[in-house]
Amino acid sequence: MPASPSTARAINDRLALRLLQDEGPLTAGRLKQLTGLSRPTVADLVERLTAAGLIEVVGEAGEQRRGPNARLYGLVADRAHLAALDVRTEGVAVRVCDLVGRVLTEASVPIGGDTGTGPAVEQAVTLVERAVKEAGADRLHTVGIGAPGLIDPAGGELRNSTGLPEWHRRLVAALQERFPHARVNVENETNLAALAEQREGGARDRDTFVLLWLGHGTGAAVVLDGTLRRGASGGTGEIGFLPVPGTTGLPSATDCEGGFHSLAGSAAIVALAAGHGLTAPPEGDEPAGAAVVREAARRVRGSGAAPGERRLPEGVPVPEARERRLPEGLPLPEGVPVREAAPGRDAVPSAAGAFLDALADRVAIGVASVVAVLDPGCVVLGGEVGHAGGRELADRVAARLRRMAPLPTEVRPSALGGGAVLRGALLTARESAQEDLFGAP
Repeated sequence: MPASPSTARAINDRLALRLLQDEGPLTAGRLKQLTGLSRPTVADLVERLTAAGLIEVVGEAGEQRRGPNARLYGLVADRAHLAALDVRTEGVAVRVCDLVGRVLTEASVPIGGDTGTGPAVEQAVTLVERAVKEAGADRLHTVGIGAPGLIDPAGGELRNSTGLPEWHRRLVAALQERFPHARVNVENETNLAALAEQREGGARDRDTFVLLWLGHGTGAAVVLDGTLRRGASGGTGEIGFLPVPGTTGLPSATDCEGGFHSLAGSAAIVALAAGHGLTAPPEGDEPAGAAVVREAARRVRGSGAAPGERRLPEGVPVPEARERRLPEGLPLPEGVPVREAAPGRDAVPSAAGAFLDALADRVAIGVASVVAVLDPGCVVLGGEVGHAGGRELADRVAARLRRMAPLPTEVRPSALGGGAVLRGALLTARESAQEDLFGAP
């Protein structure tokens, strides 16, 4: 049955609005090309959307063109204001944007571990109120929140998680109370980072991939066939609890110590770096592990050494030494090929290269487990640490993965780092606002 005229108009309007959201300002002629609609139909929808206050003329296309056909139409940016929050154990960051995603203001506040639940919530809410005021917004349409912990797949609520502060759960209700007209959506921070990497970062060309989050802690997000997978209880990707070799014990149902977290969390990375004589001060509130990884990657880039290659002080390359070890002294599995240093030469590995090699050994254990189960074809090393390691860390992990996993898997560094959480929260807030203002697809 053909659509009624009113239904057809609504479909065409939503199509045009989404194109303006994704592509930016467009002329009526360009809208005609992208939608396949007739010129009169496009003219009608432009007139309707302008009268509804959803789009407006924002300029002209080209200096040589003049008149109605050159007008650039764009979304009315201040039709809705959005807030994105990155909620961490140690503080909150907020970004306020308009409907087209233009950042109007951003701010953050540290929240100490000894801060009570009430004061912590008040600090966070006050931060958001101040940011909204500085942005010149009358009200918030949508708030997108990225937080650690499990999100209930049915109700979309942050579940009570051992080890996370109580103020995280209280914050969502407090924001809803302080901004009663706003939609408040909460999502796991690693899931939001994966969405951002897929839309704008290191996984733009992938419908199936895994984001391995390396920051203060560890986590993973799974995207299969373009869909984020949360699991039956919202716990997909809790890789910090993965039992791995090289730790002093096993994780429990309430504590990830002894799991992959003990190998690849920030504290473990700092300790590993110290064992190689490496230290570096963190920038701002980033994980200390990111600072030492960034410094190591910088030194390796400066030396020109390739992954798996060590250099003598004079710059003579030497292959990997035979006595490479897994974390905490675990030997390499039998049959894994290794290369010896050139005869007659003393292999003197750089501290930076040796540290990145050891860290790649650890990270590869977690990645290999994910690859064996999911076969994602691509793993993005995300979070502040993954971004700081860049290609220097990603290539080392990939080399080890080729020896450990039977399934071909590309390993990429994050393009967005820790900022991916805020970016993902903003993207989901925009989608929610779009659904409300433009109608459900």
